[in-house]
Amino acid sequence: MRHGVRLGVDVGSVRIGVARSDPGGILASPLETVKAGKGDVDRLVRLVDENEAIEVVVGLPTSLSGREGPAAASARRFATMLADRLPPETVRLYDERLTTVTAESGLRAGGVHGQARRRVVDQAAAAVLLQAALDGERLTGRPPGETVRGS
Repeated sequence: MRHGVRLGVDVGSVRIGVARSDPGGILASPLETVKAGKGDVDRLVRLVDENEAIEVVVGLPTSLSGREGPAAASARRFATMLADRLPPETVRLYDERLTTVTAESGLRAGGVHGQARRRVVDQAAAAVLLQAALDGERLTGRPPGETVRGS
């Protein structure tokens, strides 16, 4: 397992959830919700710098059958914009099937409801995504997902 903080990013059309791992790559935790739109890539670049992250794992929303639709195309575009601003091989795409469903379920089970849940569900989904990527790397010994190259 490589040593260093990773960020997980769950890209949505309104909000972008961000999670952070510990330097050992063991545990992912919710970090922040960024408003999607103007300045979102700038904020993520600052978060990478502030957290001295070695990698950013961007969720790739695919259908249960593995097909990519408009949301996946949007996530790929976002990941490419981010990759244009970060060192080579820093940004990776990782399959995020069911992360939001899992995050919502966990928040509901923890008693977080209504507005409070909406405020943190994107961060929680990013943490679920990042945890899956960390667990996958630990299991296989290989970095998760696919590397995104800038344009």
